[in-house]
Amino acid sequence: MHFGGIYEDETVGKMYDRRLMGRFFAYVLPYRRMLVTALMVLPLIAASKLAQPWIIKVAIDEHIVKGRMEGLPALAAAFLAIIFAESILMFAQVYLLQWVGQRVMYDIRVRLFSHIQRLSTRFFDQTPVGSLVSRLTSDIEVLGEMFAAGIVTVVGDILVLAGIVGIMLYMNVQLSLVTFSVLPVLIWVAFAFRKWMRLAFRQVRARQANLSAFLAESIGGMAVVQLFNRERDEAAEFRRLNASYIEANLPVITWDAALYAVVESLSSVAVALIIWYGGGEIVKGTLSFGSLVAFIQYIEKFFSPIRDLSAKYSVMQGAMASLERIFALLDNQDREPGALPATDKPAGAAPACGGAPGHALQSICFNDIWFAYKERDYVLKGFSLQMKRGEKVALVGETGGGKTTVTRLLSRLYDVERGSITIDGTDIRELQLPALRKRIGVVLQDPYLFSGTIAYNISLGDPEALKRVEQAAAVVGADRFIRELPKGYEEEVRERGVNFSAGERQLISFARAVAFDPEILVLDEATASVDTASERLIQQGLEGLMQGRTTLVVAHRLSTIRDADRIVVIHRGEKAEEGTHAELMAAQGVYYRLYQLQFKD
Repeated sequence: MHFGGIYEDETVGKMYDRRLMGRFFAYVLPYRRMLVTALMVLPLIAASKLAQPWIIKVAIDEHIVKGRMEGLPALAAAFLAIIFAESILMFAQVYLLQWVGQRVMYDIRVRLFSHIQRLSTRFFDQTPVGSLVSRLTSDIEVLGEMFAAGIVTVVGDILVLAGIVGIMLYMNVQLSLVTFSVLPVLIWVAFAFRKWMRLAFRQVRARQANLSAFLAESIGGMAVVQLFNRERDEAAEFRRLNASYIEANLPVITWDAALYAVVESLSSVAVALIIWYGGGEIVKGTLSFGSLVAFIQYIEKFFSPIRDLSAKYSVMQGAMASLERIFALLDNQDREPGALPATDKPAGAAPACGGAPGHALQSICFNDIWFAYKERDYVLKGFSLQMKRGEKVALVGETGGGKTTVTRLLSRLYDVERGSITIDGTDIRELQLPALRKRIGVVLQDPYLFSGTIAYNISLGDPEALKRVEQAAAVVGADRFIRELPKGYEEEVRERGVNFSAGERQLISFARAVAFDPEILVLDEATASVDTASERLIQQGLEGLMQGRTTLVVAHRLSTIRDADRIVVIHRGEKAEEGTHAELMAAQGVYYRLYQLQFKD
């Protein structure tokens, strides 16, 4: 069902750390005051950490070794006060960073969702939903982790490390140099691990998206999976994708553990060097015992952030991989088509049929339309159709012949490749999409309901449509079953309307189209899921709705379109026949044969 690499998400191969961080900080700038405040706290935290070993050194050298108890309680109190102050400052820093991080995640998530809404239908044809959900959720959550435990705290760690190096050099240059002899090895290890971990994190993010995409589709289609006994195959595919995700995580775990182990070992080596060389200096009388203890304390504080570097580096690398994927999606310019100025009308577009713009005899005109979903695999070939205002035209033909494509082109879900579509003499490519789609009401074969109430699903939150909810439901006969519900129009609609029958969902979808009061109606197999009684009721309601409106009906059930003003037969992307039901039956052509096949019994 899903095998063959359908869920293989893209793994970005280039490394643009500076560019990515530069773009990321554009979202941070609005909160720079809070961020600067958090940065100002960092030196205070660093100072409190650096002061603690120094107090211990003074306590040992000036009081404990010399047997002087006076002043020792004050040092102990100062030590406790510094620890308390460090805790308060750490709380303030973490709170500020988390606050900024949450606001930045909110802004990026809103920007990303808004961008996705403007992408073209072709993009969604080619992109798994789960992959997009992964970018909006887990990828952005990683950025919050980066703020809390990565990018800014690294600045604090650098301040602490620099302070430790300065103090140690001030206390004893020779011992400091001996201690820092392990640093070249540490620096080499950090840079070597950088490349390996970056590649591993890209794989993790990509395979997590694959897993999310599979889950979204499999759970969404669980009824089909169960009806066709495909549970075992779905479980096998899930195990494969899950194993792939674990496999991608293993290198991350390996490098993370290895880096931590190497840093821990180098820290122990540094302490051993301090004890070896520092002990000799104490015997010689050139180093105090308090300084030796302070050196050990400082080297522990020196390697503590480096030990955490593996975890922070994991967070940073995960964030880099997520930023790559987020900005790659934001950079996708496959957007819905905008309005073209009249001067930019594509060359070769057919003129508006029936007259000058704004004075056309026909309400809608399809002029020599050519269109392909895939390059040169044309679904429509030179299709032309003229519809007068208020006319009801039905499109019939074999499955895959191009009927639904005609309705999609009219709503500009796709743009024509050759030819033109005009409404009242104006090329629809010259109209703004919201203005065009406000004039068109569409009812699909598979109605989509949102979580919420029936009233919301009919009005979709539009204030004007909300005023016409009950009237719209009455027009299509939906009010009969709605009134019998415990909460009426405020009855809860669960995900995709699973608590309603297929016919009830379609009636709500019809009421939605009526509530928006469109000039043009597009009914794409709209009665296919409705029983005969409901269909008869809808037909009665739609008679009043279609009065004075232009209606385009796509139908397989030929009995539903016998009263159409004209019937257009599409065969292999071309218009084969056109006329009334009686005219086409008398011609005994394609329509006649289709009708005989449906009613031969």
